[in-house]
Amino acid sequence: MPGSVQSLERAAAILQVVAGSGGTLGVTDIAAAVGLPKTTAHSLLRTLLGVRFVEQDREGRYALGPGLLRLGAAHLDVNELRSRGSNWTDALASRSGHAVRLATLDREQVRVVHHVFRPDDSVQVLDVGAVLPADRTALGTVLLAFAPHRSVRGAVDARRADVAAVRARGWAVEDGGHEPGTAGLAAPVRGSTGLVVAALGISGPAESVLDRQHQARPLLVSMVVESAQAISRELGWHG
Repeated sequence: MPGSVQSLERAAAILQVVAGSGGTLGVTDIAAAVGLPKTTAHSLLRTLLGVRFVEQDREGRYALGPGLLRLGAAHLDVNELRSRGSNWTDALASRSGHAVRLATLDREQVRVVHHVFRPDDSVQVLDVGAVLPADRTALGTVLLAFAPHRSVRGAVDARRADVAAVRARGWAVEDGGHEPGTAGLAAPVRGSTGLVVAALGISGPAESVLDRQHQARPLLVSMVVESAQAISRELGWHG
């Protein structure tokens, strides 16, 4: 039993390192990060590969796999995501003055699971259940950037520079990519395992989301990122 427990601890350490990379890592880098001999790390990675907790690309590098993503999200349904996030989405809409959406990744598309109207008297249409293009929205860019599984790898590869920037700074921006004249900001929402399970975003007229240089307004970025982190903590994330 002690050996089995040690193997579990080592496997967990490997998963944490791979998850923290936000991309792919080679076995040498993984072994160095967890302080294990390369042969031991390779053996553990083969086991994790067998249960699809990691996956391997053509260059032999490792990323988180779909098995782990499903495990992390198994206890998190849409109703729980909405209920735990509703206070924060309502507050974000009120503070920012913009519409707020929570969305999840459905293959290479984005599905809106919660929508709070912008706080004004204009006519608005509820978007819950709507499917948006992942490659032209801030919500989608965030979800693609942090998606660990191979089913979206083609979309990620096509926007490698964009998703790398999003991983580095922790949020995404869109400028008329989905609807001309509008802009949006989004940040990742993490579950208890640290995996990204949803994206939180705001959208509105481009001139109110972006400045004159078409850069995201820092105050709005802070609001979105802080709200996404707050929802993540509600879901059990301790990062």
